[in-house]
Amino acid sequence: MGKFTLDKKSRVVKGETFNCAENAKNKATVKIYRYNPDDKKNPQINIYILDLDKVGNMVLDVLIYIKDNVDSTLTFRRSCREGVCGSCAMNINGLNGLACTTILKKDDDITLNISPLPHMNAVKDLVVDMENFYNQYYSIKPWLHDDETNKNADNDNHKENLQSEDDRKKLDGLYECILCACCSTSCPSYWWNPEKYLGPAALLQAYRWIQDSRDTAKKQRLENLNDKFKLYRCHTIMNCTRACPKGLNPAEAIAGIKKEIVMHED
Repeated sequence: MGKFTLDKKSRVVKGETFNCAENAKNKATVKIYRYNPDDKKNPQINIYILDLDKVGNMVLDVLIYIKDNVDSTLTFRRSCREGVCGSCAMNINGLNGLACTTILKKDDDITLNISPLPHMNAVKDLVVDMENFYNQYYSIKPWLHDDETNKNADNDNHKENLQSEDDRKKLDGLYECILCACCSTSCPSYWWNPEKYLGPAALLQAYRWIQDSRDTAKKQRLENLNDKFKLYRCHTIMNCTRACPKGLNPAEAIAGIKKEIVMHED
């Protein structure tokens, strides 16, 4: 029988504790995953005890406060602070989400457990390697394919590519994806087959182009996705829908792709 063990350097150990709220009325105990490949040490969990009255209302405010006032070595991604860019995606108290839109409850003392998106290679601290994720997104060719427009591009008779209101509405719930990877990294099927299964985010984006009435490559898109690993590793676990910070439903989109394949089989 096979025996599986973790590499010793992959085991998370206890880290440092920073108490910055000795006399505070309301405290936040923030436990953060720390990893620096340059120091060749095990990942560790650092504990930061903060005065809740000195931080903002979002988890991202906590991270910024720690970096600015307590530990400048803390590394994480952020940009828009409005839930639009997807940069600050991470695992917060066991759930994937955006730090900039996750609200702190300040009624009592609170505990936050913050770690990188699960089952992704950590680059440093809360920053993960997104290369495989973006390569999968690129593989579905996320741009408009319009053969007629290309043929007439140099002609004076070139016409605007119009779309009816009803066809436009079919894209609602699809185009809003911000590629934060919260859905894909919450999916057990993606954990098991990250090199072969495209994952909820890429498949939702693929369905967005399949549904676009202006796109002329629907048949080719469906043929590309009709694969036992790319598409059919989805077992409708629904973690993706629960995790999406934009309220989208990747599981429904994946079911839509499967339906389209059945309808277009010769």
